[in-house]
Amino acid sequence: MKLTHVALWTTRLEESRIFYETYFDGTSGEKYTNPAKGFESYFVRFGDGTALEIMRSTAVTDRPDRVYTGWCHIAFDAKDRLEVEKLTERLRTDGYRIVSEPRVTGDGYYESVVADPDGNPVEIVA
Repeated sequence: MKLTHVALWTTRLEESRIFYETYFDGTSGEKYTNPAKGFESYFVRFGDGTALEIMRSTAVTDRPDRVYTGWCHIAFDAKDRLEVEKLTERLRTDGYRIVSEPRVTGDGYYESVVADPDGNPVEIVA
């Protein structure tokens, strides 16, 4: 089996698309819109073909600011520790919240964590 895509609800569709394209080298397809259902989405594809479907619906609102069940985070593989540090600093400079500074984790990754436009954690790992 191969993971083809994961989906993420957002209230900031265009901002999220730009975030994943700009910082994680994603390539977005055309926007899909279903006005009857109040639904819009993009598939943002990454180097190996895996995609992140970012979706907005009039039926979905911001979640409370707390931990909840469901997907915890996504992770992007940087080529090395220096790339983790450079991308973390670029995101900080551009005003994104750094959740966790670069460090070696208990499972052996060198990683940092940044919040995407909706506050979802995104790991940058090497």
